[in-house]
Amino acid sequence: MGGGHRIAFVHLEVGMKLQQLRYIWEVAHHDLNVSATAQSLYTSQPGMSKQIRLLEDELGVEIFARSGKHLTHVTPAGEAILKAAEEVLFKVKSIRQVAEEFAEEKKGSLSIATTHTQARYALPPVIKRFIQHYPDVSLHMHQGTPIQISEMASDGTTDFAIATEALDHFSNLIMMPCYRWNRCILVPKDHPLTQLSSLTLEDVAAHPIVTYVFGFTGRSKLDDAFVAQGLVPKVVFTATDADVIKTYVRLGLGIGIIAGMAYDASIDSDLVALDASHLFASSITQIGCRRDTFLRGYMYTFIQDFAPHLSRDLVGEAFGCHTKPELAELFLHLELPVY
Repeated sequence: MGGGHRIAFVHLEVGMKLQQLRYIWEVAHHDLNVSATAQSLYTSQPGMSKQIRLLEDELGVEIFARSGKHLTHVTPAGEAILKAAEEVLFKVKSIRQVAEEFAEEKKGSLSIATTHTQARYALPPVIKRFIQHYPDVSLHMHQGTPIQISEMASDGTTDFAIATEALDHFSNLIMMPCYRWNRCILVPKDHPLTQLSSLTLEDVAAHPIVTYVFGFTGRSKLDDAFVAQGLVPKVVFTATDADVIKTYVRLGLGIGIIAGMAYDASIDSDLVALDASHLFASSITQIGCRRDTFLRGYMYTFIQDFAPHLSRDLVGEAFGCHTKPELAELFLHLELPVY
């Protein structure tokens, strides 16, 4: 066999191996549904099942336990293999990004996972400017809970995670503070709270409350404030979406507690936003990505446009921090903007 044929064979073999790793990773992230995974990857279910079996045969262990033709759960060996596969696939993605940065520095893709509040209120002007400056970069936004957002960034499904809660629980993410924000109390125009000259937590706790689901958009700071005062608020309705909360405040279900940024005086003119920054500790929105991410030029641009104090040099220093205490020390004296 000639040299050219040997090279072609090696390329085919390596490609097949990467394809197998992609298949097992995707199946694990599609609830072990091979048919749905095959459909999402535009390939055949029998072909995918065969490749997974070939990989298991080569490795000598089962990655997925089975009942008949159905996958039931990931085996202990499979858990370890999937983790290693994720690292390999992410490295391959990084290699492609390195090449793209030199070949086509203004072309590519950028994926962001974030909450509704960030997507609806904080990000639109940033996204608009980014698209104007990088028309050939395809932008993808995923919304979810803070835990889902963190997981998407941690496993490489998205490039960035932007949220307030849960991001610190993932050790492979570099978290960088963007801005501080606080809450407002949302009430109809004729509500008794609008007559008070100074709002207290006791005043707030005296009314039924409509607010965020626990673990969402700084909810922990809200709960901590009530606990510290020995108060038990009557939370009658929770949602992940500030606009949904407003809807139920309008229906008279209770007073709303939402992020101050989510109140729009022109759109929400039928409601009154009462400042609550003296009642609750401020929260910090962060942007994060995997520690081993190769940041393309336009990714640095996005970060700095969203958080101007996060210069390319400062982001580089953050990536040089090896522990969370080091990272915290780097940003300790940083003056954050208030949204």
